[in-house]
Amino acid sequence: MKRRDFSLACGSALAASTWLMPAAQAQTTTPGQLQGKPPKAGDDYLPLDKPAAVEAPAGKIEVVEFFWYNCPHCNAFEPTFDAWSKRVSKDVVIRRVPVAFRSDFGPQQRLYYALEALGLVEKLHAKVFYAIHVERKRLDQPDAIIDWVGKQGVERAKFTEQFNSFSTASKATRATQLMNAYKVEGVPAMGVAGRFYTDGTLAKSMERTLQVVEFLVGEVRKGR
Repeated sequence: MKRRDFSLACGSALAASTWLMPAAQAQTTTPGQLQGKPPKAGDDYLPLDKPAAVEAPAGKIEVVEFFWYNCPHCNAFEPTFDAWSKRVSKDVVIRRVPVAFRSDFGPQQRLYYALEALGLVEKLHAKVFYAIHVERKRLDQPDAIIDWVGKQGVERAKFTEQFNSFSTASKATRATQLMNAYKVEGVPAMGVAGRFYTDGTLAKSMERTLQVVEFLVGEVRKGR
């Protein structure tokens, strides 16, 4: 479902997640070399009118993945994106950003940033997707999130403190600001260097989205 229609959605966040993007646009396989014509601005990706903030240091190219834990297409894309992110060049910095199209997405934003602060993304990020989409657990409220994380062997008090911290809340606020700066239309979606946006709708599939990202990284690297 497109962002502009999201406020009209009814029912639970889990049910709404099935509307974020047509399934055909979320198909993923291993990214490869682009075939045919190079990606075209306005068709395959969108240049931003105003540069978005980046956190990558000078000389590095930031690639942002926008996602939502309850989104089934983000769940399908995660293994492909994770594998791809581990193969990128050393000058590319990967940044995952949880979106909040509505205020009730906030707890899952804080979940991600609490995991990140505690160094648990590698261990638990994929498990969150699995718990929601395979085990069908409702992890959209603070108590349910804290209870689930505690069952993964994480000290409950330590996670709760981080989950409720000012630092985590600030990161969630900046994530929403970045989502707005990139004008994210649906998830999963990608941003490059604070300058370009693409997603499965523009690129026609998530496989090709990563190919478009690789093209854009190359353009940034060339100073274009």
